[in-house]
Amino acid sequence: MEYLKLCNTDLTVSRFCMGGCPMGGYNWGETREEDFIDAIHAALDSGVNFFDTADTYGLGQSEKTLARGLGAHRKDVVIQSKFGVRVGDGKTHIDNSPEYLREALDNSLRRLGTDYIDIYVIHYWDQKTPPEAIVEELRRQKAAGKIRYFGISNIRPDGLLLFKPYQGEFATSQHEFSLCCRSWEAEIRQTVSAMNVTPMTWGSLGQGMLSGKYDEHSVFGDNDRRSRSIYTNFHGEKLKHNMKIVEELRRAAAHHGKSCSAVAVRFILDFFPKGVPIVGIKTAKQLLDVISAQGWHLDWEVLSRLNRISHADGSRATVPPWQKEF
Repeated sequence: MEYLKLCNTDLTVSRFCMGGCPMGGYNWGETREEDFIDAIHAALDSGVNFFDTADTYGLGQSEKTLARGLGAHRKDVVIQSKFGVRVGDGKTHIDNSPEYLREALDNSLRRLGTDYIDIYVIHYWDQKTPPEAIVEELRRQKAAGKIRYFGISNIRPDGLLLFKPYQGEFATSQHEFSLCCRSWEAEIRQTVSAMNVTPMTWGSLGQGMLSGKYDEHSVFGDNDRRSRSIYTNFHGEKLKHNMKIVEELRRAAAHHGKSCSAVAVRFILDFFPKGVPIVGIKTAKQLLDVISAQGWHLDWEVLSRLNRISHADGSRATVPPWQKEF
């Protein structure tokens, strides 16, 4: 297992973070809580010490399941949870107000069965609450011992300018990034540069597209969010382009003697050598497959081909990321 120290913290974490969105048990097809528990145990046994969740995943179920799976190992791991997506009266909206932050944090602590969260993350900025008000409340909760550090996610350039004065206070930043989604690459680099944070990627397997299990004929049930056109990886022209990526991914997997999932995650590890991919996991088998991405590098030629084909415009590859500073 590869490890790194998160920016602006004393936390050393695995360069694989087990994602808890599927753990919410909502809209990811058929799931079983016992499978999630087994996956958490497999992660612990494999040296994974970094777990990401959010209060909105299954309306708190993800946090409850994570707490159950970790049990007495809670002190041995780094838990990152998020707040800001507020659900009520059949509506969903973003709320970063200090009042809601306090309420959400206490509820997350209760569900997680702990008295502190290692990294508390602004899930989305509501573009209404002043950043200084959010940061001041996060500082108060840190002083109270309820959180150790804080992070940010899905930050756009306009928001970045307003949060930049707090450079050095945030530990992590999350954006969507994978071979299927390069749209936020510039924002990732801008945020890392402006905020001095450790970059983390979500959607790292393109909602499962990059596992190599699916093709243009795959069909998802109504209980699976990927049946909806908003999940573009599995629909229309995006699906056609993704099939080309998966074809190249299969060649790369055969070349390295790894699975498609492992190669897709290794691409992120090599492309962002100071970053951590988050991968949503449903079973121990998936977990063991994905963490086989650890401890090796993609050949430069393979990385170049994946880099080119994953850009819709066929952009050229950069120099090998692990040979230069981020």
